[in-house]
Amino acid sequence: MRSETKAEPQAGTAIRAERPVSGRKAMKLGDAIAEIMKREGIEILTGYPVNHLIEHAAARDIRPVMVRQERIGLHMADAISRVTSGRKLGAFCMQHGPGSENAYGGVAQAYGESVPILVLPMGYPRRIAHVDPNFNSTSAMRGITKSAEPITLAAEVPNILRRAFTRLRNGRGGPVLVEIPTDMWNEEVPEPLDYQPVMATRYGPDPADVKRAARMLADAKRPVIYAGTGVHWAQAWPQLKALAELLAAPVTTSLGGKSSFNEDHPLSLGSGGLAMPRPVRHFLDQADVILGIGCSFTETNFGVRMPKGPRIIHATLDPMHLNKDVRAEIGLIGDAALTLDALLAELAGHAPRDQVAVAAEIQSIREPWLAEWMPKLTHNDAPLNPYRVLWDLQHTVDRDNTIITHDAGSPRDQLSPFWKSTTPLSYLGWGKTTQLGYGLGLAMGAKLAAPEKLCINVWGDAAIGFTGMDFETCVRERIPIMSVLLNNFSMAIELKVMPVSTEKYRSTDISGDYAAMARAFGGHGERVTEPSEIIPAIRRGIEKTQQGIPVLLEFITSKETQVSRFA
Repeated sequence: MRSETKAEPQAGTAIRAERPVSGRKAMKLGDAIAEIMKREGIEILTGYPVNHLIEHAAARDIRPVMVRQERIGLHMADAISRVTSGRKLGAFCMQHGPGSENAYGGVAQAYGESVPILVLPMGYPRRIAHVDPNFNSTSAMRGITKSAEPITLAAEVPNILRRAFTRLRNGRGGPVLVEIPTDMWNEEVPEPLDYQPVMATRYGPDPADVKRAARMLADAKRPVIYAGTGVHWAQAWPQLKALAELLAAPVTTSLGGKSSFNEDHPLSLGSGGLAMPRPVRHFLDQADVILGIGCSFTETNFGVRMPKGPRIIHATLDPMHLNKDVRAEIGLIGDAALTLDALLAELAGHAPRDQVAVAAEIQSIREPWLAEWMPKLTHNDAPLNPYRVLWDLQHTVDRDNTIITHDAGSPRDQLSPFWKSTTPLSYLGWGKTTQLGYGLGLAMGAKLAAPEKLCINVWGDAAIGFTGMDFETCVRERIPIMSVLLNNFSMAIELKVMPVSTEKYRSTDISGDYAAMARAFGGHGERVTEPSEIIPAIRRGIEKTQQGIPVLLEFITSKETQVSRFA
């Protein structure tokens, strides 16, 4: 337990408890919260002590997973929600004070990516909860949560948790915070516990707007579909495919939407981020109508820029996203699956367009672009080119049964344009906020949610410096992921913007033997330096994960800075 200026009452100490109604049985507050979580289907609670909810949850067979630092636990909970499209929710708890302060970045990341997570910090005792300089999670995190509410009365626990889970299961996703003051644990909630799991609702767009949008799409000469993360949350993958094929419309995705459309499909353009395949930019810039489905069109350096010319149909769950960054001519507010169902119904009499010409045009743009990159993708010298490592990785794993995620910086830009995702949620993309080290926790949470999958994170030597200690968590908690580290001993992406500090003070130099670190933690670690060893190392890594052993493959790479970027 981290030190505090003053010790607060722990579970089981003699503190004044709120009395239940005379003659009625009661349960401790922590038991009531854990029971509600159990009824809501939460199976895993990630966290870091001291938070007494960990014990109460374990008593009800909710598995606690203890991390080495708070941000990783939030990232794991994030992935649990993502991989299940919110059908199972991730939950995270932490200590009051320093634990909550350390967790801030992970909550902010989930908020930026619209991921529903139940966040359960302890809080300072009620009498000093709002006394400076005490960190009050309810107030401090209100701007990065969908809602934030403290428990101040034990009898209100069912109502507070009902509100929290309703917000988690309805509308646009985001973290929901319930703060538990340290002086509440011995207080009691009346029995029988008055709580039933909440409903999950959906809503769809105005039929008049659907009719207008369908007509615009039917009349379009060069329509393009831009798919975002909302397609994953709605599990609208079949409808997206059906609409694209009906209209012969090329499909591109945001990083978050990547894998919502099979990238081996003839109409796939690939995903757009800071780096992208050339067909993405070509078709967006020449489109006359762009349908954005399940997306926010948020302006970010790590997303695809929308051109000014095309007419925009914006289909989004949150009306606050309309005209936020991109001017839309038609707004379709609602669940992505319901919206696509409505468009397909409205276009039922529309004869399917011939895909041949569109598919041929896509190939005519993709093939020369890919040919330009082949020297890097097949580079056969040492130090290794990171593009060669990722190219070999893609062609060694079973993509249909793999979940992969990038990290911030170069790994994102080197992986996303070239990796072809073939099944839904096989790629966990992100990019509105880009905290280094996010990918490790995502891979760990993905493995907990989908243990039958090969779960991979791709990161660099900068990212591992932020969260690498939690590779030990993989070993201790028996989470056999495969971690692919691209080590160039440098902050390579910063070389162009830090030339003086690099030359005079080596400010972009970093180093470490991370394969040795993985072995020291009890995992499987290999350092690979020769191109001929890339595929054998990957195969050995896959075998180790199948044996239940976490793997870190460290590839010694060049300081590659070129990315597939188009203005």
